[in-house]
Order: sequence, then C-alpha cells, then structure tokens
Amino acid sequence: MALVVQKYGGTSVGTTEKIRNVARRVARTYDEGNQVIVVVSAMSGETDKLVGLANEICEIPDEREYDVLVASGEQVTIALLSICLKSMGYEAKSYHGWQIPIRTDNAHSRARIDEIDGKNILADLEKGTIVVVAGFQGVTADGSIATLGRGGSDTSAVAVAAALKADVCEIYTDVDGVYTTDPRIVKEASKIEKISYDEMLEMASLGAKVLQIRSVEFAKKYGVVVHVRSSFNDNTGTLVKEEDSDMETVLVSGITYNKNEAKISVMRVPDEPGIAAKIFGPLSDANITVDMIIQNVSNEGFTDVTFTVMRTDVKKALQIIEETAKTIGAGGIKHDEKIAKVSIVGVGMRSHSGIASKMFSVLSQNGVNIEMISTSEIKVSCIIDDKYTELAVRVLHEAFELDKINVTSE
Repeated sequence: MALVVQKYGGTSVGTTEKIRNVARRVARTYDEGNQVIVVVSAMSGETDKLVGLANEICEIPDEREYDVLVASGEQVTIALLSICLKSMGYEAKSYHGWQIPIRTDNAHSRARIDEIDGKNILADLEKGTIVVVAGFQGVTADGSIATLGRGGSDTSAVAVAAALKADVCEIYTDVDGVYTTDPRIVKEASKIEKISYDEMLEMASLGAKVLQIRSVEFAKKYGVVVHVRSSFNDNTGTLVKEEDSDMETVLVSGITYNKNEAKISVMRVPDEPGIAAKIFGPLSDANITVDMIIQNVSNEGFTDVTFTVMRTDVKKALQIIEETAKTIGAGGIKHDEKIAKVSIVGVGMRSHSGIASKMFSVLSQNGVNIEMISTSEIKVSCIIDDKYTELAVRVLHEAFELDKINVTSE
C-alpha cells in the first residue's frame, strides 16, 4: 500500500463539476489500494476576490486579519470535496491547517513551515479515510491563522508528503507538466520529461508558475519526488527529482520570465561601511524579498544603489526606503514598475562557456536593452523593459533550440 499525496490547484477545483472530476480521480487512486491525502487550493479567482475586498477596505491591510480573510477560500474547497467523496460512498475528512497542525513562524501572508504533526492524519489513514487538507494554511505559536504566500498550496502538499514520508507527491494543475517556456508565448515549447531540483528551484524563483519555489526547496531537502501533471487528462507529466547525468547534456533547459518585478534606485548614497545593511535591513525586517542588487562605482564619496522587489511589495518597500533615505542622507529615490526579468536556466551551463554571451548577443540583435544582470552556476537573468518580454522569450527559445528537447512520450 503506497501513501500518495495529491495536490489540486485553483483551476482544477474551479467549479463544482471540476471538483467532482477531482473526486473521481482521488477515488480511483484510493481504489488502486493506496492511502490518499488530498491538498487543495481555493477555487480559481476566489483568493484574488478576497484580496480585492481587503484592498477596498485598506490599502495596506493588517497582516494577521488579512490571513484570516484569504485562508477562507480553502475552507470552501476542502468541504465541497469531502462532501462529494462521501456522496460517492468513500469515507473522507477535511482538515484546516491548524487542525493538523501545520505549525509556522509569525510572518503573516508569507509564513514558513516549522513542523507538521502528522498523528491525526495517520490515524485517519489507518482507518481507510481519505484525508482532505486545506493548502496555503498554517498556525502560529499563538494560535493565529497564517498563510504561506501565493502558490502556498504546493508547499503544503510537499511538506505534508515529506513529514509523512509519502511515496509520491503529485501536483495537479491546468498544464500537463513543466515546459521549456510558457506555451502561450511560444507554441513550439516542449514538455520536459524530468528536471532537477536545482533547475526547478531556479525556474520557480524566476517566474515559472508551475511550482511554488518553497515547495521545491522542501522536495529537495527531503528527497520528495514530485510529479507535475494535468488534472484534465491522464498523460505522464514532468518528474522533479535528483539530478542525473542525462540532464547535463542539455545546455539550457528552460526560458522563464517574471513581470511581477519593480526596480527601486536610491540616489547619492554615502559610500561608507554599513550603508548596505542600513538600506536592506529594514526591508528584511518587513519580510520583503530583495532580488537583484547593483551598486555603482563610488564618485566623490557617493554611490547609487539599485535593487528589485516584487511589484506587489513596491508600495510597502517605498515607504520603508523613503524613511531610510532620510536617515542615511541619500539624495533621492526613483522607481520603475514597467520592467520584467527574463532568464535562461540549465544545469548544463555549469560545464559549458559562452552561454551568457550568447544570451546577451541574441537580445542585442533584437533591440532589447539589458538594464540589470544576475547570474548563478545554472542561470542568467536580465532585467528588461516589460514591453519586450514576449519578444525576448521567443528569440531566446529559438536561439537555444529548446523546441528540439525531447518531450515526454504519452
């Protein structure tokens, strides 16, 4: 008997008929002799609706109460799916994050999981119950509801799979695997048969929306094999797993983009020891993730510091930076929300030279100006004007011949 964790995203549970479809798939897995835990997101559009209501009330809502609000979307889907399974003759039981419990830190709206107590779930599984878990949710030490950030249901699923030592974690979504890039932009995009944790981490952090980055971190740390599949067909998807020798034969595995980026520049910053800590410390304290950073060469004792944050954090970041700029005596602040990050990713880049220069040449030949650059062993990222995003993705996909990557056989 295998323990299978299945996660279904918002598009997979977007209507009652889709929830019935999920129930049938879950029942089939159970009938094959498996123990089944199902993690579900809110119905598609529901979280956006709740966030919109909060923003109508207040531009920057209280984070604790924000979590209470947005966590309610998953309560609806766990109840509906459990009701459906019971109507089909299966024993099912729904769980909020706090009922398991999934214990988190106090960083509301982007909490991190500290531990999962699986005793209650394991007891239900031994009785033959299908366990239905609300994704995206946890509970802080003081008993408050916490949410894991957008896409957090992926993290919930992989974390539960790791804590209970599941045999496999299947992530069901509206696409049938991980593609070399967004098929909506490049129709020749290929589905990747298998991808390493490191590549998937980079792709998730750089804008690929198939998996949430922290779910991949959990999977890598605990060795959870993740199978990304479509909830609308039975095709084989993409396996996210340990790197093997075959993966290094491909120089570039994928092209990602992210339009949820904003650039902030602090002008005429005194160039002295500790100044970077004074700029970025308060942002860290506010749980704002800073991505790319550039500091110009000092000129007459002053420098400019430019960095990027998520576009959704820019208002909060600007409030903090304005106060910091006054404290350190900076000359002013500029920001730009009309940017995008385009990246190439591949473990094969570790052992091959010339990949970055080829990327820069291709963008230049197509009139795309590069504003910022960031690199690692297996990725190169460029900040560009967001109006060139689709063009950049298409020409890079063609230049690195990603349409020729072998697709998964069905």
